[in-house]
Amino acid sequence: MSSQSSRALLERLVGFATVSRDSNLELIYFIRDYLAGFGVDSELLFNDERTKANLFASIGPDTSGGIVLSGHTDVVPVDGQDWTFDPFTLTEADGRLHGRGTADMKGFIACVLAAVPRFVESALRRPVHLAFSYDEEVGCLGVRSMLARLEQRPNKPRLCLIGEPTELKPVLGHKGKLAMRCQVKGAACHSAYAPYGVNAIEYAARLIGRLGEIGEALAEPGKHDARFDPPYSTIQTGVIQGGRALNIVPAECEFDFEVRALPGFDAQEVADALERFATDALVPRMQAVKADTGIYLRPLSAYPGLATPADSEAALLVADLCGCAEFGTVAFGTEGGLFDQAGIPTVVCGPGSMDQGHKPDEYVSLDQLKRCDEMMLRVATYLGA
Repeated sequence: MSSQSSRALLERLVGFATVSRDSNLELIYFIRDYLAGFGVDSELLFNDERTKANLFASIGPDTSGGIVLSGHTDVVPVDGQDWTFDPFTLTEADGRLHGRGTADMKGFIACVLAAVPRFVESALRRPVHLAFSYDEEVGCLGVRSMLARLEQRPNKPRLCLIGEPTELKPVLGHKGKLAMRCQVKGAACHSAYAPYGVNAIEYAARLIGRLGEIGEALAEPGKHDARFDPPYSTIQTGVIQGGRALNIVPAECEFDFEVRALPGFDAQEVADALERFATDALVPRMQAVKADTGIYLRPLSAYPGLATPADSEAALLVADLCGCAEFGTVAFGTEGGLFDQAGIPTVVCGPGSMDQGHKPDEYVSLDQLKRCDEMMLRVATYLGA
């Protein structure tokens, strides 16, 4: 198979509408066949429904000390966004390549694939691993099965490089996230007899108020980490629904909240504190009116934060590979914390900016794509040395 430029490959990748709610298999099969054209075998790890898959491939010797190049294949929806361009057709304008996923993060994947011929032709002394996941945008769900396989391998990579858009500046840290759903089961009655019912909305409001108090405590100056913006762990309630009519005491209410936790802070502590408040202060009052009422919490998704030391071997290596030692942090989450938990030191560094990610007319600049191509060449040189 002849070599293709990162731009040409990005055009193909953007053409696959891999919104998280849909399948990513056409894109995964395209990458599998592309790699096979260079004699590279791929391992596909499917979800239970076999509608999505991770792809893992290795080039070079089966030894330790290699580098994982990691990216997610899913993108966020375009519903309700006012696009100038067709979101699933790559369009060039003023030095920018527009399309859904160009920045987040098919631009990086395209550069990795464009470098495959160089990886294959180079007599690599250490391997390069390609790890492309599904369902990152909905809670870093898909990558976990791939990491379970990696943890079983005796030869560990030296580094995982996650190509989320950072303008090719090395990012060493981000917050973790816990998303929870709280369901309040009350008891309905006519609003004229409100004291004889259990108003689920009012109890949900008390719970949300309690979350606000916990959030205020987390924002105290002594709990700040100046590397992050905002410099403390945060809590927010993003979705709530309940009630059927104004003259009916509502029997149901549920709300979703999230915790964005600094590395080192266990977000589950927030959920546990809320559950204790519910169990100790609210549920007894509810059940004194109606026995079968209650408050129930369940997790929706979670991923850990990342905090790679600036003086670590991984950080210094990525600084050399990307040509930048301006280490930073980002507000958004990545799969990096999960790779780090699996024992693979991780740094986030990729083309484009999250200022364009998730927005209409998302783009990556041609310059950023070129610089990422150059970083891939340095990866090949390092692994062959």
